[in-house]
Amino acid sequence: MTTDEISKVAVIGAGSWGTALANLLAQKGVDVHLWVREEEVFNQIINGRINRLFLPDVLLDEHLKPARTFEDALEGRELVLMVVPSHVFRQVLVDIKTHLREDMSVISATKGIENQSLMVMSQVTASILPEKYMEDFACIDGPSFAKEVSRKLPSAVTVACPDIHHAERLQRLFNTDFFRVYVSQDVIGVELGGALKNVIAIAAGAADGLKFGLNARAALITRGLAEITRLGVAMGANPHTFAGLAGMGDLVLTCTGDLSRNRTVGIEIGSGKSLDEITRGMTMVAEGIKTAKSAYDLANKMGVDMPITTQVYQILYEGKDPKKAVKELMSRGLKAELEN
Repeated sequence: MTTDEISKVAVIGAGSWGTALANLLAQKGVDVHLWVREEEVFNQIINGRINRLFLPDVLLDEHLKPARTFEDALEGRELVLMVVPSHVFRQVLVDIKTHLREDMSVISATKGIENQSLMVMSQVTASILPEKYMEDFACIDGPSFAKEVSRKLPSAVTVACPDIHHAERLQRLFNTDFFRVYVSQDVIGVELGGALKNVIAIAAGAADGLKFGLNARAALITRGLAEITRLGVAMGANPHTFAGLAGMGDLVLTCTGDLSRNRTVGIEIGSGKSLDEITRGMTMVAEGIKTAKSAYDLANKMGVDMPITTQVYQILYEGKDPKKAVKELMSRGLKAELEN
């Protein structure tokens, strides 16, 4: 280790992904404080080194220490890793603001777009924290199910930060012999890729639920990537980002993987269940449900054509029949595949 390396981290959010990342760092010998909202989960970690609610069957490393208060979680930390659902990200950040020191850095592993403001998490952070924190604000994303990372199965992700040297510090922090980390400076592109793929995954799941076959799934993934890229470019992202891990990589995983909560939501919708029925039976958040509304509104605001996202929004929020949505997608005006 060099003296420049990060050794004390606070992870805010003990869902499956937050717990998996906290444990990954703890297994490397990093001193990790994990903020836990649920008293039940806190007691499980204290008494049995396990998070049965969100990441069962994974023994948590002794370097991981749960905390119930933000003050305890942030004490003596160098890096704050935000892994809370996007719809509570703003409030949690407001709550921890008074406990942040000027020498702390913030990184987000949250995937979503805020409903009211239509902001990604870097923009939400910039609206709350002093400008100093945005100089090395970072995000991490890529095709990585928490369960597989916790089992040390090979995975690869991207960490993005405008300061490439800080991105490389974070790369060294998270990289292991089973978790490979690449760097980027395109924060907005990586965030949009991570958020919008959840919406396309609902569409892909619905196609699977309707038994439309593998051709339909491949078409949805490919054309989904096209509309994600269109919005990304309109927002100032590098189009090449969407051909990488945070774009195509995460999109393919979420649209095809059996562990994908968003794909599962789509499958159940395609099978005839209502959104209320689906969400009542969920213990973990499927970000694509809320992001579908944000993405639809953002596309309209930016004047970007996103036909798959539009249909997912109408299915979820206007009660549209998924079969009708597919018919409308297939009967759209003919056009060239590649755009200028």
